[in-house]
Amino acid sequence: MITRISVIGIAVITAALIILLSAFNGIEMMIERLYSEYDSDLTVRLTEGKTFNEERIQFDKLEAIPGVIDYSRVVEEVVILKHEKKWVNANMIGVESSFLKMSNMKNHMVEGQPLLEADGETFGIIGASLLDKLEGYIPQNTGHESIICYVPKRNMRIRLGKNPFKTEVVKLSGRINYNREVNSQSFIVPLQISQDLMGYEGQLSALYVDCKNDEDRDRVKLALQELLGDDFTVKTNYEKNELIYKTSKSEKIIVLIILLFIFVLAAFNLVASLTMLFVEKLENLKTMVSFGANRSLVFRIFFFEGLLISGKGILFGAIIGYAICFVQMYFGVITMPNSGGESFPMNVSLTDGVLILSLVSALSMLFSFLPVKYLIRKNIKTN
Repeated sequence: MITRISVIGIAVITAALIILLSAFNGIEMMIERLYSEYDSDLTVRLTEGKTFNEERIQFDKLEAIPGVIDYSRVVEEVVILKHEKKWVNANMIGVESSFLKMSNMKNHMVEGQPLLEADGETFGIIGASLLDKLEGYIPQNTGHESIICYVPKRNMRIRLGKNPFKTEVVKLSGRINYNREVNSQSFIVPLQISQDLMGYEGQLSALYVDCKNDEDRDRVKLALQELLGDDFTVKTNYEKNELIYKTSKSEKIIVLIILLFIFVLAAFNLVASLTMLFVEKLENLKTMVSFGANRSLVFRIFFFEGLLISGKGILFGAIIGYAICFVQMYFGVITMPNSGGESFPMNVSLTDGVLILSLVSALSMLFSFLPVKYLIRKNIKTN
């Protein structure tokens, strides 16, 4: 009975390791998709200061850098949005139309269409949660909602009777769903509107650059940094969201350590199983020794017995763990809360599988070796 308990304990922990690490891989993949699609591969900002003259960027040389697909000039500012009686703060991001393709925005639309300009009209795109705060929606019959954008006037002294804000009525062509930060803060408008509101003629806050693939990104970053000089800072999307990625990886490592500690506790069942089996067969072992068996032979018998018990548990655990992962990946049995029915992400990694099986196998060998070695030294006497 205790042997079965040992097998079950090892199987459960092995399965838990596989499932949880696959879940963390899925979460990392989801975070990377949500943040990397909205954030450009490279972002250029002034090292010191808020804005810079766009003439400082040699766009012809930028386009000639191998690996650069596209770019968008950007103006960013915190503004106030109003819809009927609702007021909210938002991050206004003025971009060129190329940004819509760079951010794969058509696949993240909740309502409406990804448009900044159409038929001579300009439009804005707003985060889904931000529009909810304004209690607005994108009606299907007209295809847009209208909000008022308030921007503080630059270099203006506040006086009684003077309006300290510039205002602009912006039609919304749609709302987007990327991640919580974007959904609750972002208000995307055409670059010209943001420059006019801010009085930033010829001025930019940042430059977004899109690269062909991940392999080109670091090389393009170095080339771009060399082109722009020390007055500008070039960051990859991973560097911009470094804390998020590092936190996710740290949580994964912590969970792995905790589960391995639980595996160690479960392995004590293996020790108990081997001990009881040894005590039960002690008289038979003494008989074997009297017929010429040595300690090495007795050790191998019980050591391999421990490996068989743990190996059976690891095998069953791996089968159960990967079966649950593949069921979730292909059938989406478990959904994420407040996600509209989106299934919880899972991603099976061969590297993690090898790591898990190596660690639990090594621990199983250790917990088979030590108790058997101790029991034989204490109870088996040979000449």
